[in-house]
Amino acid sequence: MTVPSPLDVRPLDLAEDATATAVHRIGRAAYAVEAELIGFDGIPALRESLVQMREQPLHWLGAVARDGGIAGFLAWQEEPDGSACIDRLCVSPAWFRRGAASLLLRHLLSEVLPARTVTVTTGAANTPALTLYTRLGFSRGPDFSPVPGLTMASFTRAAEAGAL
Repeated sequence: MTVPSPLDVRPLDLAEDATATAVHRIGRAAYAVEAELIGFDGIPALRESLVQMREQPLHWLGAVARDGGIAGFLAWQEEPDGSACIDRLCVSPAWFRRGAASLLLRHLLSEVLPARTVTVTTGAANTPALTLYTRLGFSRGPDFSPVPGLTMASFTRAAEAGAL
């Protein structure tokens, strides 16, 4: 018997001030933890203002608790070739290791983009993220270094055969 999740996945509207503020706060907290994990504090989202975040051409999903609080979020961009690129997947540190990232990613892959190839990158030393993407069917591609001192891992999940 599976235990129901205390979280629901739903689209987020960053035009709503409270939602955008919560997403910005959670993103900064999550990226601060990632910066420690990968030994690199130059993650662009750490320095991104609320206005800059809202201007990104992204689609947003949130893992929302029963009380309406956002536990985490996922944002992706549509690519011209029909694929999608996950831009960010962040969970509030208070919700770490409680399934929020898995819930968001599974929802995206099965309900929103089942017939699409999806790519994502993360710090190559971010073991929790590497494990998550591998566990959910992503194949690891080549690592790359966009700037000195940072190695990124790339992942791709091919479109499901037969999915419409």
